Amino acid sequence: MTEVLQKIALIYLAAINIYGFIVCGADKLKAKRKKRRVPEKTLFIISAIGGSLGMFLGMLIFRHKTRHMKFVIGIPLIILLQAIAFLLLKKFGIISI
Repeated sequence: MTEVLQKIALIYLAAINIYGFIVCGADKLKAKRKKRRVPEKTLFIISAIGGSLGMFLGMLIFRHKTRHMKFVIGIPLIILLQAIAFLLLKKFGIISI
């Protein structure tokens, strides 16, 4: 991967994690105000496309979805799978970060 693509990937990961964090906080606020919520599917999609760390931090800081086992287990599992994928890509020389 070229240096430019690596920078783009890092910017993307930073942006999607910030977005995941914000969405988690916004959903918690909506829950408190009894307003229309962000679908759980959307929260998992944001995590799956790279925002898992932001979502996990949002869960911890906003104490959001911490009673739902599918989130308590699912989000860390996504982080683990993404870490394994990253290590495999690095091992086989596909990325060099």
